[in-house]
Amino acid sequence: AYYLAAAGIGTIGLIDSDVVDLSNLQRQILHHTPDVGRSKVLSAKEKILALNPDVQVNMHEERLTSRNARDLINQYDIVIDGVDNFPAKFLINDACYMENKPLIHGGILRFEGRAFTIIPNQSACYRCIFKNPPPAGVVPTCQEAGIIGVVAGIIGTIQATEAIKLILSIGTPLTNRILDFDARTTAFREIRVKRNPSCALCGPNPSLTELIDYEQEACLLQPSATTLTNG
Repeated sequence: AYYLAAAGIGTIGLIDSDVVDLSNLQRQILHHTPDVGRSKVLSAKEKILALNPDVQVNMHEERLTSRNARDLINQYDIVIDGVDNFPAKFLINDACYMENKPLIHGGILRFEGRAFTIIPNQSACYRCIFKNPPPAGVVPTCQEAGIIGVVAGIIGTIQATEAIKLILSIGTPLTNRILDFDARTTAFREIRVKRNPSCALCGPNPSLTELIDYEQEACLLQPSATTLTNG
């Protein structure tokens, strides 16, 4: 969100129901030590407006659910996925597809990160690649796995770059390609993917026509809360 504000994006929406925790500060650099215990969206809005007072920042201080996801996402042109668990990622993917909104995915775990862009009806969606959220206990929790904060910054700036490219209609979006980054070797790897004809969401015979709320949590940590933008 900070780089988008610096680039002059006109409207930025922030969705998060949480408050700033001390453990967030090593990767969520919009927040400072005095912000601990404060609303994340309020803290983020203050930093964004201090950088660029001409940006309209909309605060959605609520948890994203199957009941509000489509209405919230429909208000914006592009969605940047910054959530920290698989169930929420599937929810955002499904809602973006149903509302025909581009989605820029990003995730980190330990020393590794990945990013890719999803354009509904044109490129592979999240469910084309990962059919369903992993069962509870299969993937370690964020506390168990740990993360390196700078990787969040690397992936987050890639996501911001993708958003700017889409808004300006320049370059080639990161569609049908997963960009993996490994901080241990400082190496990037590109994995080609394609739409799955049997995808339950975007395939020709979809079985998933309504949003689903999953309960289990598994770590796939992100740089920040979900960010929505209008050019």
